[in-house]
Parts: sequence; structure tokens; C-alpha cells
Amino acid sequence: MGFLERIEEQPGAAELRAESYRLLGLKRGASVVDVGCGAGHAAEELAAKGLKVTALDADSEAIAAARTRVPGAMFHVAHSGDLPLADESMDGYRALRLFHLLEDPVPTVTEAYRVLRPGGRIVVGGQDYGFLLIDSSDQDLTDVILLGLESRSVAPRAVRNLRDLLLDAGFRDPEVVVHTDAVTDYAALAPQLAAAATAAVGKALITRADADGWLAEQETRGRSDRFLTVLPTLLVSARR
Repeated sequence: MGFLERIEEQPGAAELRAESYRLLGLKRGASVVDVGCGAGHAAEELAAKGLKVTALDADSEAIAAARTRVPGAMFHVAHSGDLPLADESMDGYRALRLFHLLEDPVPTVTEAYRVLRPGGRIVVGGQDYGFLLIDSSDQDLTDVILLGLESRSVAPRAVRNLRDLLLDAGFRDPEVVVHTDAVTDYAALAPQLAAAATAAVGKALITRADADGWLAEQETRGRSDRFLTVLPTLLVSARR
């Protein structure tokens, strides 16, 4: 099971998806597009609510997995800035954990506005990597390693700008919700922690010995039920 699969199957991830559906506020029979759908967890749940689901991802392997999960939905391999959808064809638009991957988010938000019908709802969001918290005996070292984690994303703090982006694109009545997930399962985040520490070494922010010592402490915390990472996620909803 891959990292994103493990994250999506955490209880907190299910709660986050449910909150995004609440913010969409769509009734049975409405059309919704899930952009950056990954393996299709949200597409499956939205379809189960009686919605007409279209889902897109730039990763063809993710789309193949999603098709298996939700055979009744419509899937496309496509980029968020160039959607293969008609103007004003959707009642809802959802995109989570996407904007930290984008060099320029404006085309994505512009496309969202284009494909939504007047009055349609948008929900976007993700983690702001500047707000992550990891318990450690050496918090200064942890803060530096978190900079390594940020360096692995194109735009690690993009979500704090989403409200402005939606307003600039013409969306109305934005609402911001913060969902906080406390992860105590070390295995769920171990690959991400290792990658963050390695990135910090690669940026010459810390030594390999620093990284190995920090990772060993986190693993020990995991074995003794002392591991804790807090992941705040911002959700921004609005109306077209």
C-alpha cells in the first residue's frame, strides 16, 4: 500500500473527506468533479451518495486504480489546468491535496470557475506544510527537517492563499474550515518522515547523522506509542 493510500485510509482522512462533502452541499443526482482524485476514495463515496461523479488525475496509474474502485464513474487522465469538461457542466468541484503540486494555481482555479454552473459549489484545500507539528526531544532539529519536507513540494504553503485565489477568480461567499488530524501511527508517516530527513540532508541543512538519529527517535516513539504528528488541513469553499 502506498503512502497516499495509507493516509486516505486513516480515520482522520475519512472525516476530512466527509467535511468536504458537507461543504459541497450537493443533492442526489447532482454532478461533481473530483480533481486530483488519486485512487478514487472520494469518487467512491460521492457516487455512493447518488452523485454523478467525474474524476481526474494526471497520474494514469492512479486513474486505473480509481476505475477499478468506482466502475460507474467517469474518469480522465488530465491536468487540473486543462479540464476535458464543457463550460458550466458541473454542480460541484472538489480538489484536495493538489495545490502544493502546482507552480501556478491560477489556471486550475480559472478552470474550476469555467466548468461550474452559476451557483455551483467549489471545495479546495490541503495541508500547509508550514503548520505541521511533530513531537520530538529536539524541536529545533525537527523544525529544520520540516523545512526539508517543504522543499519536496512545489508550493508547500499554497493553501493559505486559496481564499484570495477564489475571490480573484470571481467566486463568492468563501468559507474557511480547518480540519486537524492527530496521527499516532508511526508506520503511516514513516516514508514521509524519512524523505523529509533525506531532503534536509540534501539541502545541507543537517548531517546524515542528525537525520539518522532523529529518525531513530521517531521509530522508537512509534514502538512505545509516543509518536505524534499533527496535520492541519485548510478547506476553502465558495459559490460560483
